Amino acid sequence: MKNGDSPMHTSTDQEQAPAYDPRPPLPPDPAQCMENDPVRKEGMNRRVLQKLDDAESYSFTPDELRMLTVFFELAQEFDTRRDFLSLCVQLPMLFFDQDCRLYLRTGPKAWKLMRCLKLPAALPESEPPPFPAVRGANYYAPIFGRKDTGDVLGFEVPDNVMGWLEVAGGAALSRHTQLYFEKYAGRIGFQLHNLLARSKNREHLSFIQNLVEDIGHNVIVPNMVFKLFFNRLNASIGALARCVAEAPAETPADFTASLDFIQTRLSDQYAEISSHYAQTSLFLETLLRRRHFQEGRYVLEKRRVNLLKQVVEPQVERYRPRMEDRGIAIDLSMGGIPDQPILLMADLGLIAQVYANLFSNAVKYTRTVTGPDGLPLKFMAYGWTILPEAFGQGRPGVKLNVFTTGTTVPPPEREGLFRPGFRSQSTQREHGTGHGLAFVHQVVELHGGMVGYEPSELGNNFYVVLPLEEGE
Repeated sequence: MKNGDSPMHTSTDQEQAPAYDPRPPLPPDPAQCMENDPVRKEGMNRRVLQKLDDAESYSFTPDELRMLTVFFELAQEFDTRRDFLSLCVQLPMLFFDQDCRLYLRTGPKAWKLMRCLKLPAALPESEPPPFPAVRGANYYAPIFGRKDTGDVLGFEVPDNVMGWLEVAGGAALSRHTQLYFEKYAGRIGFQLHNLLARSKNREHLSFIQNLVEDIGHNVIVPNMVFKLFFNRLNASIGALARCVAEAPAETPADFTASLDFIQTRLSDQYAEISSHYAQTSLFLETLLRRRHFQEGRYVLEKRRVNLLKQVVEPQVERYRPRMEDRGIAIDLSMGGIPDQPILLMADLGLIAQVYANLFSNAVKYTRTVTGPDGLPLKFMAYGWTILPEAFGQGRPGVKLNVFTTGTTVPPPEREGLFRPGFRSQSTQREHGTGHGLAFVHQVVELHGGMVGYEPSELGNNFYVVLPLEEGE
């Protein structure tokens, strides 16, 4: 570079740089601030102080502390079980010239010597106890797992003991040194659990990847063939209609009327089945999308949607027969959904399932109430409201409501409505898993939105608020 030349940053480079997005963060949840969670804050502080007191009482030497530090760092580096187990028995020898052996459970009633520096002259005659103990000249420190260790290993773990660290000649060691190896065994258990969990996760990922291929080959592709069958069926129904229309004049009127009735019924049933097929296909293709499995999370495919035509009306028609069977009216007093493309960028399949879950709940939980005029009411209503500042200044959102008549959810239960597996005590008579609202919450959060519940004099309003975004 010549004197006076400037660094190689040109206006072209700056123009090609990613645009800076100056958006502020979403409004915080006050419950996430520790000052608003004093019970948890106090509990955390108490445990930290207890651990500090424990650490001081151990009075571990600098070499002992260094070995634990080296163990922690190298346990992150060695990601195979063989290398990790080798590390566990090599460190005591390198730091303290101490021979150790590692035993692990291989089943609920089986255990095995998994790693040692040299084979012992004899193996233990029986399983050590689930607590630190001296056996002959050796000392055994149990290696405890976590509460879900049995799930990771695939079998029940008695006393939550994954195995034992055997310290050769440990019976003659000081109580201080024995305690040190107990703590070392505890750290082995923690790291071993994580190692096994990662290995199991890799197995699961491999299985899921194969499952995705199987789903595409054996579910998605064959499902598309049904569209061909539906087209053929529709053509046959049309041919039947032409036969009725072109029937000779001498054809008995009652015969023609019967054919016309059959054709009309078939046409109606075809429309219902075809609509159900279209929605089921949309859900299958959305939920079983390859990228969900590849990335281990729901991956949105956003596009501009017409909420009325593409989302709400198909779900209303899907659930209308079930609502009619239960005497539930569909009321549009909340304004319904406008027949216009709201500037909403959303994943069509997932948002459709949000409404499907809300309408499914409406079928199950709508109850009769007494209206202001003393007459019984039993209805479901849906509507929308634009909130100009829903996500901060200049960041509007659309609030989508689904209201049902019935007894309101008791205040103590409202906080858990959107948690996985939660079911209100008042809904136990209806079949359910407690997954529907949790799914709604998950999908809406992925869209950058919010969910909520509002009680009223006549019933319950569940709502979602989604950001209004301009599409590309």
